[in-house]
Amino acid sequence: MIAELVADSDLTEFEVEKGDLRIRAARTPAAVTSVVAAPPSIQPVHAALAPTPKSAASPASASAEPAAEFADAVKSPMVGTAYLRPNPDAKPFIEIGARVSVGDKLLLIEAMKTFNDIVATKSGVVTAILIEDGQPVEYGEPLLVIE
Repeated sequence: MIAELVADSDLTEFEVEKGDLRIRAARTPAAVTSVVAAPPSIQPVHAALAPTPKSAASPASASAEPAAEFADAVKSPMVGTAYLRPNPDAKPFIEIGARVSVGDKLLLIEAMKTFNDIVATKSGVVTAILIEDGQPVEYGEPLLVIE
C-alpha cells in the first residue's frame, strides 16, 4: 500500500514513525541530466567592421568543458543540506581515494528535517568530493566523482 503511494506520486521517499514502529518506502530517482548553455556572445557594434580572429576554442566548447568534467559525478537527487559524516564528531562516510561498491552510503542530504542516504550507484574509487560538509545543495548539483 505505501509502496503504491510512493510509486503513484512525485515522492521519492515516504516515512512514517509512531512509537517504536517506523515505516520507510523510497525509490531511486531517475538519472539527472544537466544541460549547460553557453551565454550569448555580446560584441560591440564596431566589431562587425573588423575581421574576427578564429580561436582554437569557441565559447560553446569552453563552457561545455566544466560540464563534461563532472559528467560522471554523483548528483544530488534533491534540494537540501549535504553532510559527509553522520554527526559532527564522526569520521566521514567516504574520503578521496576510498573504494566504494554499489549501495555504499556516500553522504546524507537533509531535506525537510529528514535525512536521506545517498548511495553509490556504481563501484569504483572516489576521485573528487565537490561539496563541503553542511553545504546547501541544489537538485542535480554534482556532489562527488566515482571512477
